[in-house]
Amino acid sequence: MKLALLSTFLEVSQTLHFRVAAENLFITQAAVSTRIKQLEQELGVLLFDRTHKRLTLTAEGHRLIKHANDMIIMWQKLKQDVGVAQANSAQLFVGSMMSIWDIVLQDWLQKIHRNLDDVHLITHTFSPMELRKQVISRLVDIAFLFEPPYVEDLVTDKVSSVPLQLVSTDNNAQLDTLNNMVMVDYGESVNAQFLRELGDMAVIRHNMSQPRIALNFILEAGGCAYLPKQMCFEHLRKNKLFLVPQSPEYSRDIYAIYLAKSHKESLIQDALQLFPYMRT
Repeated sequence: MKLALLSTFLEVSQTLHFRVAAENLFITQAAVSTRIKQLEQELGVLLFDRTHKRLTLTAEGHRLIKHANDMIIMWQKLKQDVGVAQANSAQLFVGSMMSIWDIVLQDWLQKIHRNLDDVHLITHTFSPMELRKQVISRLVDIAFLFEPPYVEDLVTDKVSSVPLQLVSTDNNAQLDTLNNMVMVDYGESVNAQFLRELGDMAVIRHNMSQPRIALNFILEAGGCAYLPKQMCFEHLRKNKLFLVPQSPEYSRDIYAIYLAKSHKESLIQDALQLFPYMRT
């Protein structure tokens, strides 16, 4: 089975539109249609329901998404194994939840680039459940998440503890009169603590999965949110954001996981030592 067919399928599954998928892939709409029909013929199933006005995935199509992603990632890893090996470089496949990239991983990647110049980085974003599967199946070398799994074959290292502070675009905001509160998902433990201590005072207007999205939203629309301290510093200095007086400060621990018997253990540990928390 050609990977081009799977790549085209994944693009159509995201856009649910042959024309838009064709534009994104820089091929003709006819080529997209041909590839999807060829893939359906090879699998012997229909992947998309074309009977309605809007294209929809069939049950078989939904099941194929995960397998298609895994096959493409595996192929990319095989290509990197061959190509990077020729350059006498080491490769590091890094996976993370989306929200953690903005909090700590952007700076960490820069440190790897500056300090481990023989390392070739490949990054991916997954859900927490998918991250565990990717590490166990050796598709990802090291993954970052909020709630570490307790799996015998995995090593878990705490790499950062991020202070979260309540900030508002209103200089006169008070803890008992919070308006337009944006609830950011920092994992079950922090979410539960917030709701227990402030749930009666804060009227939550929106829920958002990423602190960067919440930050950009309140800067534009006004409001308040718990955000990582380092993400707010510049906006506080310029008086675009203000600390809410007497608000409790929380922290969000971030963990790295990797296989206990990984053949890249030395490289992984060198990379993790670039986190300041790991050197304290």
